[in-house]
Amino acid sequence: MAIEVGTIAPDFELKDNHGRTVRLSDFRGPDGPKNVVLLFYPFAFTGVCTGELCALRDELPAFVNDDTQLLAVSNDSIHTLRVFAEQEGLEYPLLSDFWPHGEISRAYGVFDEEKGCAVRGTFIIDKEGVVRWTVVHGLPDARDLNEYIKALAAL
Repeated sequence: MAIEVGTIAPDFELKDNHGRTVRLSDFRGPDGPKNVVLLFYPFAFTGVCTGELCALRDELPAFVNDDTQLLAVSNDSIHTLRVFAEQEGLEYPLLSDFWPHGEISRAYGVFDEEKGCAVRGTFIIDKEGVVRWTVVHGLPDARDLNEYIKALAAL
């Protein structure tokens, strides 16, 4: 079961598609706090995932700015994510929850044990690290980008 609104978001440390370490707590750090859109998706190079991540790319100023940071997490390796980002022109961090496999996806309650991947879970985390909005969809169901924008505007 996914973590609930009002919960302190579990901190994590993951490598991005360039091999850099990204920590959720970094967005509460000295460079100024940011709201975080934390998006879990099943796999790179799949139809629905590619569509969702490219839609975010096309609306990037709404999700990566002085107030907000988008972080997309899958259970793919950093090498897979690097090629995927280059191929699709994705200029936001793609984080690898590859090993220990699905550890962060499990912490957020969005890991599908049978499929071995994250389901489509999105968490909007405020500048204090509290989950303020969440939505979880099954593997075949795309999420509505406009819902994220409304949730961010409400912070």
